[in-house]
Amino acid sequence: MERYAGALEEVADGARQQERHYQLLSALQSLVKELPSSFQQRLSYTTLSDLALALLDGTVFEIVQGLLEIQHLTEKSLYNQRLRLQNEHRVLRQALRQKHQEAQQACRPHNLPVLQAAQQQELQAVEHRIREEQRAMDRKIVLELDRKVADQQSTLEKAGVAGFYVTTNPQELMLQMNLLELIRKLQQRGCQAGKAALGLGGPWQPPAAQYDQEGSPVPP
Repeated sequence: MERYAGALEEVADGARQQERHYQLLSALQSLVKELPSSFQQRLSYTTLSDLALALLDGTVFEIVQGLLEIQHLTEKSLYNQRLRLQNEHRVLRQALRQKHQEAQQACRPHNLPVLQAAQQQELQAVEHRIREEQRAMDRKIVLELDRKVADQQSTLEKAGVAGFYVTTNPQELMLQMNLLELIRKLQQRGCQAGKAALGLGGPWQPPAAQYDQEGSPVPP
C-alpha cells in the first residue's frame, strides 16, 4: 500500500513539474516576441524549453539576482574609483595653475618668456600623465567588467542554463544578455509558474481540466 502511495506521489510530482515547465515555456515564448526578430530566430523552441527546465526549481532566479547585485556593486565601485581619479586630476590642475600664476607674479619681466616656456613644458607633462592614468583606469574597468561577465557566464553554464558559456563573441554576448533579460522579466512579471518556482504563493495545485486520462498535461 505504501509503495502504491509512493508511486502515485511520484506521478503527481511529475505532473506538477510538467505543468510548471509548460507555464514557464509559455511565458518565455511570450517574452521572446518583445525581442528583435534577429534574436527571436536564434531562440529556438528547444533552447527555450531547456531554459524553462533550468528555471523549474527557482535556483537560477536566485543565482541571476545574486549575479546582478554583484555586477551593480562592481560597477558602482569602478565608477567611484574613476570619479576619485578625475577629482585628483582636477585638484592637480588647479594646484599647477596656482603655482604658475604665483611664479609669474614673482618673476622679473625679462625672465618671463623663459619661465612661461618651462611652465608650458611642465603643463604638457602633467596633461600627458593625466591622459595615461585615465587610459590605465579605463583599461582596468574594461578588464574587471570582462572578468565579471566571464564569471557570470561560467556560473550560469554550471547551473545548466541554456545558451551560457564563456565567450567574447559580440553576437553570443548579446544573445546571453537577452536571455538574462528574459529571466529577469519572467521573475518581475510574477507569473504563476515563476511564483511556484520561487516558492511564492503557496503550494501549486494543477487544474484537473488541464490533464488527460493518462495524467499528462494538456495545453489550454
